[in-house]
Amino acid sequence: MGRKINKFQRGLFSLIFLLNLNSQVYAEILDKSINNHKEQFEQVAMDLWNFAELGYQENNSAARLIAELEKEGFTIKSNLAGIPTAFIAEYSNGGPVIGILGEYDALPGLAQTSSPFKEIELNATGAGQACGHHLFGAGSAWAAVVVKEWLVENNISGTIRFYGTPAEEGGSGKVYMVREGLFDDVDIVLHWHPDDVNGANAMTNNSNKSARFTFKGISAHAAGAPELGRSALDGVESMNMMVNMMREHVPQSSRIHYVITKGGLAPNVVPDLAEVYYYVRHPKMHKVEELFQRVVKTAEGAALGTETSVTYEVMHGNYSLLPNTVLQKLVHEKLSEAGGVTYSDKENLYAKEIYKTFMSPRLEIGSQENIRPYKESHSYGSTDVGDVSWNVPTAGFRAATWVPGTAAHSWQAVASGGTSIGLKGTKMAVKTLSTTAIELFLKPELISEAKKELHQRVGKDFDYKPLLGDRLPPLDYRK
Repeated sequence: MGRKINKFQRGLFSLIFLLNLNSQVYAEILDKSINNHKEQFEQVAMDLWNFAELGYQENNSAARLIAELEKEGFTIKSNLAGIPTAFIAEYSNGGPVIGILGEYDALPGLAQTSSPFKEIELNATGAGQACGHHLFGAGSAWAAVVVKEWLVENNISGTIRFYGTPAEEGGSGKVYMVREGLFDDVDIVLHWHPDDVNGANAMTNNSNKSARFTFKGISAHAAGAPELGRSALDGVESMNMMVNMMREHVPQSSRIHYVITKGGLAPNVVPDLAEVYYYVRHPKMHKVEELFQRVVKTAEGAALGTETSVTYEVMHGNYSLLPNTVLQKLVHEKLSEAGGVTYSDKENLYAKEIYKTFMSPRLEIGSQENIRPYKESHSYGSTDVGDVSWNVPTAGFRAATWVPGTAAHSWQAVASGGTSIGLKGTKMAVKTLSTTAIELFLKPELISEAKKELHQRVGKDFDYKPLLGDRLPPLDYRK
């Protein structure tokens, strides 16, 4: 009679088998799991695309993802960090904890259509998925399910956790989740983002901080009694003028931009209320704080000079991305193995129509088939993934879900993200996320190396303090 083996021994034998498994067979097994859930999560992606919900209002989107993950055996924790649409879905069999981020918020003022020609009619939410977050959310959930199945089928100890993170677009949803300690027990975090290229650079970007400046004055008839009025709009315009003069005297890598959100309703009424919304960016967090305080001084000076008053509310703040080369090189390897995206004849015709609408395309159709070489790079945009990356070893990549040459936050991104082109890029992202997570479970020494690199980069005296301070989540910032 044979000797009985315990659960630990079975897991060890499975691990040895997997480590020696032919890579082609391994890929075929994983592809089967991905394909088994393809139709399921492509439908989730299109549902999120149709919902097109703004930050902190993603009630249908969050519920759709939760329902699908719950059906797949994940334990759900919802309404997190004071945010109704933030949640965690987890499968745990002990072992290392790997988190996968998922976003699902849309952007205001864009028509939600897959037409290759610009449409202007807005849907009920007045928003469009111009950053591809419907693909981001659905694809990351898809990958989490694939990894969970792999853990179960191979009796491997490990925890896969999907983070439902709302309001990335100016709402800093992840920052509140980090501040709440929801990433404290995570070993590694993976993420990706829709784009018009495939790449996994060790990328840094800008940290940023935003605020709404509200000026209050005195209303009066602009023709009959202008001397009795004090224009809040004058305060806004004076502030803007001073900030624009300030641009000559800021570090070259800085970015400052604004939009007037309230400016009055009638030319013949001196406006007693006006508002301007500012973003301040720089690669270094302390420089953002310095620049932001200079912007505050322009507001105070503008109020003094126009005899109005001003207050401001910090809306969000993000750290810069902190690269982790141990993880990034692994992600690049897995992205390269997943390969690029090949269009069908129908998709090529669609892509050519979209391509005609670009002013000066930087890429050619066909480049989506390639993976960009690994390198270190810097982006001038910002993301709340940055705060995660300063607390947990984090790595990500870009996947070609849009026609080459498409700019993020554009109607073209909305359009191609709602077609099979977007779904093809998402499937490639799912394979990259899945194989990366599995490699980390199989090689825990990589997790240790990634943690060691994080500690070296942040320094022993690092103390995380959110740029947005202790404010509560601005749940109505898009209303």
